[in-house]
Amino acid sequence: MGDRKVLVVGGGGREHAIVEALSRSAQVGRIYCAPGNAGIAALAECVAIKDTDIAGLKAFALEQGIDLTVVGPEAALAKGIADEFRAAGLKIFGHTAAASRIETSKEFAKEIMASSGIPTADYRSFTDFDEAFAYVCSRPFPAVLKYDGLAAGKGVVIAADKAEAEAALKDMLLDGKFGEGKVVVEDFLTGPEFSLMCFVDGRRVYPMPMAQDHKRAYEGDKGPNTGGMGAYTALPFITDEDRQYAMTAIMQRAADAMADAGCPLSGVLYGGLMKTPQGIKVIEFNARFGDPETEVVLPLIESDMYSIFEAVACGQEAQEPVWASDVTFGVVLASKGYPGSYEKGYGISGVENAGGIVFHMGTKLQDGVLRTSGGRVMMCVAKAPTLAEARDKAYASVAEIRCDNLFYRKDIAHIAFEY
Repeated sequence: MGDRKVLVVGGGGREHAIVEALSRSAQVGRIYCAPGNAGIAALAECVAIKDTDIAGLKAFALEQGIDLTVVGPEAALAKGIADEFRAAGLKIFGHTAAASRIETSKEFAKEIMASSGIPTADYRSFTDFDEAFAYVCSRPFPAVLKYDGLAAGKGVVIAADKAEAEAALKDMLLDGKFGEGKVVVEDFLTGPEFSLMCFVDGRRVYPMPMAQDHKRAYEGDKGPNTGGMGAYTALPFITDEDRQYAMTAIMQRAADAMADAGCPLSGVLYGGLMKTPQGIKVIEFNARFGDPETEVVLPLIESDMYSIFEAVACGQEAQEPVWASDVTFGVVLASKGYPGSYEKGYGISGVENAGGIVFHMGTKLQDGVLRTSGGRVMMCVAKAPTLAEARDKAYASVAEIRCDNLFYRKDIAHIAFEY
């Protein structure tokens, strides 16, 4: 065991996966996680500091002599945690607030794509409700409406008709549901979506295995959009040519464009991509690890996780990451009612009998009992040589977990199995 001290910022399944990967590093001696959760507590010391309390996190890092901080959530990046930490002489893996605009402003991201020839849907931006509604009504449905700022994964609506478009535009432009209003209206694209995450340091781009997550709450991709109900790696519909194109025409171009714009990336660039009949296009960029994709991607890393994070944080060339050849498959267990209103505090048992890895997303320990504390509660992830084996192992793990208020999708990776 090494002597490095690491602080991981966040408290969900993504952060549990980051902590788990760091716990395998020979260099790491101590991991802190703020605020963490009941599952993370088995691998790290959880610290009761909110992920957006930048001053509190910085004071803790200085006090404890933290060698490296790794940021999970976009809200902390948007608030400038990387800028603050670097100004205090602290090493941090995460983009500046300026670079995070590739996620925090849909319009900025579109401008970056347009200026560098990155393939994406055509768009127009609006701040006026009447103008936006008139434009949407003048075009074919469905219409893609995106709130310009951060909206915790809830700011994108695919409106099937005028009524849905009107309601969404009212939320975004008249009622201030997400804050100050600006909307990007995009052409609707078709095809399978997938995620390509890369470690990016300026113009250096290191790809991770591709993944596909499932946004809809219910089987058959029905129901409301969620933060993700499951994910898997090894996508049969993506060819080597697709992968190469996504890297050169999208991820590398984005890194170069951000560097040219004077706000170089220094963390994870997440490409939410779609394989359309006209080729691969960008649906969105995020400035951090995706959730739940991180939970199926990081279990495959064989390189020292600390070394990669540190190299990117310091602007040094990293060794090309090494990934296992296995396939991973993960199923999210969510509170009944999610993504709408749901009850918390239900007891959970059987986790110790579940095989594979169980990443905690929204759990807490109360009087020695593990209880639900969020919409997405945990994710059972299995690793195997084939997708079918990984699926069977993951669902066998799910069957071991007992709780009166959880539901999950039984058709994760159906696109891969139908392919």
